[in-house]
Amino acid sequence: MRRIEVDLAERSYPIEIGVGTLGRAGAEIARRTRAELAVVVSVPGVARRHAPALERSLRAAGLRTARLVVPDGDRTKRLATVARLYERLVALGADRSSALVALGGGMVGDLTGFTAATFLRGIPFVQVPTTLLAMIDASVGGKVGVNLPQGKNLVGAFHQPRLVWIDVATLATLPARELAAGFAEMVKAAALWDAAFFARLERDAGALAARDPARLVPALERAVAIKAEIVARDEREGGLRMLLNLGHTLAHAVETLSGYRRVLHGEAVAMGMVYAARRSEELGRAPAGTAGRIEALLARFGLPTELPGFPREAYLAALRVDKKSLGGRIQYVVLRGIGRAETLPLTAAQILPPGRLGAGRRLKGKRS
Repeated sequence: MRRIEVDLAERSYPIEIGVGTLGRAGAEIARRTRAELAVVVSVPGVARRHAPALERSLRAAGLRTARLVVPDGDRTKRLATVARLYERLVALGADRSSALVALGGGMVGDLTGFTAATFLRGIPFVQVPTTLLAMIDASVGGKVGVNLPQGKNLVGAFHQPRLVWIDVATLATLPARELAAGFAEMVKAAALWDAAFFARLERDAGALAARDPARLVPALERAVAIKAEIVARDEREGGLRMLLNLGHTLAHAVETLSGYRRVLHGEAVAMGMVYAARRSEELGRAPAGTAGRIEALLARFGLPTELPGFPREAYLAALRVDKKSLGGRIQYVVLRGIGRAETLPLTAAQILPPGRLGAGRRLKGKRS
């Protein structure tokens, strides 16, 4: 096991990274939550593959267990689903000696964390991410929430997990598209924080995409450590943590405009990140070639790099309800170069000036 500590004083918690460790999680979950009942929240496919081993380890550690399964897809991440989870928890007799365990991707982690933050004014929860994107980003940092039809993550809270338990072996069954989406967040972490790590990703992209554990585990560990360091220095997104939104302003607009279907979060982040890098060059913040390196690396992971061809006015409407907006301006993350980022207060029109959108790419498929 490799351990990374998220240092938040009394809210500190470890991120445990291992291979083939899911069946050993129960004892640590019991120790960290001191719960009597552990309620595992997951989606159908993940629950079938991974919940039995996790639940056996929880019972072996002396906890009672229950399982709540929600539909897959980001459209599930809404208040109506949270209400149904509340009702199921009451029916199970859950109380403050209970804990929720999020088993799945970022949607499951956000939904479960928000439910834990608000049920009985807050109960413990644990993140057990099973997608690369959730391992790197969504499971770490305590930002939990749900979507509204008007925008992504407009309802939420800060509620830190008691533990993040990462079993890299769960990635073996992850579809290639989902794996690629996770690499978008890995590239993002490197692009905004660590130029040497970015160069390592350029060197190892082929091996990483092929899931070579000798390359994947250390790269995952570094990406998680970057997120943990930033969160420890700015838990509530007062300044530094905003840098983690690189690519996310346009990404959230894409997700909203697509109705939370047809595009994965990591795919949207890849599109938004390339746009942000190009805009950084145009604004004179980043040297020429910055966007080209980012675009080339994302393409090696099979990720899209062009925004969908929605009308500019539709993008502007989505940007104006961005949760990072203050006084009509968005704290937009731009690059100063590979490994360095900053925020600029820009209006939606400054982020997306007239004529800036090309023909765009066409979204395919029915849902994310």
